[in-house]
Formats: sequence, structure tokens, C-alpha cells
Amino acid sequence: MIARGQFETELNRIKDEISEMAGKVEIAFLEAVDALYNQDLKLANKVLEGDRWIDKQEIDINNNTILTITKQQPVATDLRQLIISLRITTDLERMADHAKNIAESAIQLGESYQFSIHPAFKEMRDLAIEMIHTAMNAFQQEDVSIAGKLSGMDDRLDNQYENVIRELLAITAEDEGKTLSILQQAFVARYIERIGDHITNLGESILFLVKGESYKLN
Repeated sequence: MIARGQFETELNRIKDEISEMAGKVEIAFLEAVDALYNQDLKLANKVLEGDRWIDKQEIDINNNTILTITKQQPVATDLRQLIISLRITTDLERMADHAKNIAESAIQLGESYQFSIHPAFKEMRDLAIEMIHTAMNAFQQEDVSIAGKLSGMDDRLDNQYENVIRELLAITAEDEGKTLSILQQAFVARYIERIGDHITNLGESILFLVKGESYKLN
């Protein structure tokens, strides 16, 4: 009974650490997009620096998870919970990498770029943030009905991405002088779209955790 209680304590601690990591990823994403729109290189560099701490947190969570597996030797659902924790931290770290990429695009464009940033990035960002909240809510509650909502949300984000790329290409066709700016913005659109894909992976992990079977939401 003591061993079971200790395992649940360790498992809850790992879940709390994952939620904390998700919060840091969300902040990095928000700050990266803000840096892009505000031409704020100081904020962009803050995102780059913060990514190192997120990388470290991923390593710490993974080490704690592996240590728990080694000590407790869980089976069945218990083992699945820990394996899913490893998968989720990997997706969160990759989301942070894309936030860092957006910050790097802001730096590439510089402090005084001439061309306006496409307004749809804010809509894409807001939808992706909503997806993060949905995924982490599903993770905390282990609720497959909440996780299942991510599929339709990801479809919406994909549609936004396709529309932005189409509009950016049209701008390039009209004015070749904007090509470098448009290229960086196309990268940003892709990074946000990829963040959505990784959030959808979180939903698939949660479905596997609860049902013990693999499902594709993307």
C-alpha cells in the first residue's frame, strides 16, 4: 500500500512538471509572436535563452520518469502513463523549438523591416494556444472526449496555414522586393502549423493512455 502511494505521488509530480513545462512553452510561443509583430529583438533573444531552460526541463522530466520506471517497475496502465509522459515532453520540447524558430525569424527581419507582418499569424497563434489548453486539460483529466476535439481544431489551423501561404505567394508575385520578408513569414506560418501538429500528437498520446490503442487525430 505504501509502495502504491509512493508511485502515485511520483506520477503526480511528473504530471505537474509536464504541466509546468507546457506553461513555459506557451509563454515562449506568445513572446515569439509578439517579438515578430513588435520588431522586439530583445524579446526574441529572451525566447532563445528561455529555450535552453525548456530543454533542460525536458531532460529532468525524462530522467525522473525513467528513474520511476526503474524503481517501481510498473506494468499495464501504470507503465503506459510513464511512457506517455516521455512522449508528451518530447512534443512539448519540439513545440518550444518552433517558438524559438519564430523568434529567430523576428531577428532575421530585424528592428526596422519595411513590410507589415501578416495579421493572420495572431489568429493562428490564438487557435494554437486554445489547442494547448485543450490538450493539457485532457491530459490532467485523462479525458478522451476533450482530446478528440483537437482533430477539428488542427484542421482549422491547417486551413489558416494554407490561406496564409496562398496570400503570401500572391504578394511575392506582385512585388519581388518583398521576397525575403515573405520567405521569413512563410517560415513562421509553417512553424505555427507544426506546433499544431505536435499538440495533436499530445491528443493521440492521451487517447493511447486511456484506451491502450493508437489513434490518429492528425
